[in-house]
Amino acid sequence: MDDLPFVDDSEERAHRWASSMAGHADDEIVVAHADSRATVGEAEIMTREAREERDALMLASNATQASGAGSRAVEEPADPFRTCFERDRDRILHDSAFRRLAGKTQVFVFPGDHQRNRMTHALEVAQVARSVATALSLNVPLVEAMAIGHDCGHGPGGHASEDALSPFLEGGFDHAPWGADVTLRPLNLCAETLDGIRNHSWSLPAPLTPEGEVVSWADRIAYVCHDFEDAVASGIVTSNMLPKAIAEECGTDRSSQLGAFVRAMVTATLRTGRIGMVPETAEALAAFRRFNYENIYLRPASRRQADAVISLLRALVEHYADRPHVIPDATARAVLSADSPLELVEAGSTEAVRAAVAYVAGMTDRFACERGVVELDWDPARLPTAVA
Repeated sequence: MDDLPFVDDSEERAHRWASSMAGHADDEIVVAHADSRATVGEAEIMTREAREERDALMLASNATQASGAGSRAVEEPADPFRTCFERDRDRILHDSAFRRLAGKTQVFVFPGDHQRNRMTHALEVAQVARSVATALSLNVPLVEAMAIGHDCGHGPGGHASEDALSPFLEGGFDHAPWGADVTLRPLNLCAETLDGIRNHSWSLPAPLTPEGEVVSWADRIAYVCHDFEDAVASGIVTSNMLPKAIAEECGTDRSSQLGAFVRAMVTATLRTGRIGMVPETAEALAAFRRFNYENIYLRPASRRQADAVISLLRALVEHYADRPHVIPDATARAVLSADSPLELVEAGSTEAVRAAVAYVAGMTDRFACERGVVELDWDPARLPTAVA
């Protein structure tokens, strides 16, 4: 290594990069590469209307059609090329609430380089849901919008945040309806998309669309498989600890497990016409989930992590509820009525508490811990820590 000459080509590389700023133009068009040669061939412009007509012919008879859908809280003109559900998917992808999922716990606070976070979980849910929806001729853009948005209401620290924030709200804090009705409210999403996000948890009423039910299943399939994989990689469990009945039905690695569950959904749904799973595979999924709860989610280290999260988040909510004027305006607007100016919100009032919950729920793990140290003088030893 010491014998290799060091060549600094940074100036040449910067020059090459700068020279491509404007692309490459001829008399008719600007292209990206100097040797661009790709062509489309014969093609018709696929307007939104044309694509909606195609979907009406190709989708399953009870699939959700984009044509005639797209009911939004605030009416707006349709896009010339994208369907209403594609617009929803794109809006969520570009929203800060989705970006912040990268800094929020899936199982591990401060996840390592190869562990899942809430964003990677959402993307894996979208992949599973898309696989099922495509096979069943359902509306794939709607499934994708629901899937990537389904956890945008999650607070920092995983499901412990729901325990932390529930005492401050009448009816408690549930990330699913909170995500649809508060976090994503500024995006003016379609009613169908919001319904799938609001009701993706199995403990809630069933979604109104078959696409929403697909996402409910995809969420559980994705997290059961990838949480187990992360736990194996972290040394918490081993593959051979998985009970024989589960391993025989769906395998011991993520790829085999996802394939088994997706095929079992497609098979059952095509046979019955209802969104579901073959009974024996559904039983394996339920047993798999119980295994994860007993060996991963409820192990002592996870419980200590959850207790630390709960203590910190409750203290932060109390802090900001007493100081509503320091809450960012955009956060407060999502939960305050139009006739309640932020500057008139009384400290400690119901509206101040709700705004504080919205602010804390939107934080990433790291930002919540930083606020605890900086604003509460929180003992760093009491902060939740990454555990494996």
